[in-house]
Amino acid sequence: MIHFDLICQNGHEFDSWFASNSAFDQQQKTNLVTCPYCNTGKVEKCLMVPSIPAKANKKSSDATNEPPRQPASGQEDQRPSLLSAHNDPDMQELAENIRKMRQHVSENAEYVGKDFAKEAREIHYEEKPARGIYGETSLEEAKSLIEEGVDVMPLPTLPEEKT
Repeated sequence: MIHFDLICQNGHEFDSWFASNSAFDQQQKTNLVTCPYCNTGKVEKCLMVPSIPAKANKKSSDATNEPPRQPASGQEDQRPSLLSAHNDPDMQELAENIRKMRQHVSENAEYVGKDFAKEAREIHYEEKPARGIYGETSLEEAKSLIEEGVDVMPLPTLPEEKT
């Protein structure tokens, strides 16, 4: 099961559980996901903050470099969603909150690099102790983790993080 925070076209926010990411997509395409406040079928996922256990306050000793930044993408064609926030105070505030979230993750979770998918599965299946981790994986592997019910999410990137 996977939990999503959702928002309708009228700005009503609510949450719901789905069997998988693909189950949400299928239900959304067939208008089975509706807003409980206004009953519209125009519903999208909200940006969600990762759940980081309190004990996950130690960086990996082998994480000497900052991890490469990859664009978050929920699009099937694998193009990142873009946001222009040049003079919009609300969008600038959102960007600042994303910066704070990324800093919180880097200070309170363990960077596992390209071993992310392997580590996330081992934690999910209780082969390793629960802890907050972050790293890189392919889009296909991320989808596979979500379908397995592993609690993961992409970290959004900001323009200054592009290399």
